[in-house]
Amino acid sequence: MKILFLCTANSCRSILAEALFNHLAPAGMRAFSAGSEPRGDINPLTLETLARAGIAADGLYSKSSDAHQALNPDFVITVCDKAAGEACPVQFGPATKAHWGLADPSESVGSPEEIKAAFDATLVRLKLRFTAFLALPLAHLDAATLRTEPARIGTL
Repeated sequence: MKILFLCTANSCRSILAEALFNHLAPAGMRAFSAGSEPRGDINPLTLETLARAGIAADGLYSKSSDAHQALNPDFVITVCDKAAGEACPVQFGPATKAHWGLADPSESVGSPEEIKAAFDATLVRLKLRFTAFLALPLAHLDAATLRTEPARIGTL
């Protein structure tokens, strides 16, 4: 099973999602990420957050959704919080789509500790959602439930 996490810049939220999901997922499941307007590099605080959590960042890079044209993901999950205001596309054909809006920690203001805490909080929120997603009996869900459960998880 393949999951694609989409965001705008692909430098923070979607990168955190890709790395954390791959860290938690069992064999046979793999996450990817991309952006509609990729920044071209990963936010350094994203990499610091992953390192603090003991999550590998090998092979991660900021890329356009065009990089995954041949991916054929099973799920496409957008993680832009301001979906109405951000160019956060939902595409990729018959994939099950869901929106898991997250505030962009790279836009946090405050002390270095407060900004670091915003990145950590994003990772914690993603872990909560991934735990719920990975607990789903995906092979046994009917089509309607398969569409609604990922959307419900996005509200956690």
